[in-house]
Amino acid sequence: MSWVEPLRVAVRLGVAPEAFWRLSLVEWRALTEAPASPVLTRSGLTDLIARYPDEEIP
Repeated sequence: MSWVEPLRVAVRLGVAPEAFWRLSLVEWRALTEAPASPVLTRSGLTDLIARYPDEEIP
């Protein structure tokens, strides 16, 4: 396994190499995993439909 790409990601995130090597796996995952996408509920969909109704085509 190469550590090059994780180190590049750390640098882009502003994590110094010394700090990178002190991170636990849990900390690394917290820094690099994408946040969970919000779930669109039925009420949320209803609100979107009301806010952005389809335009009638002449």
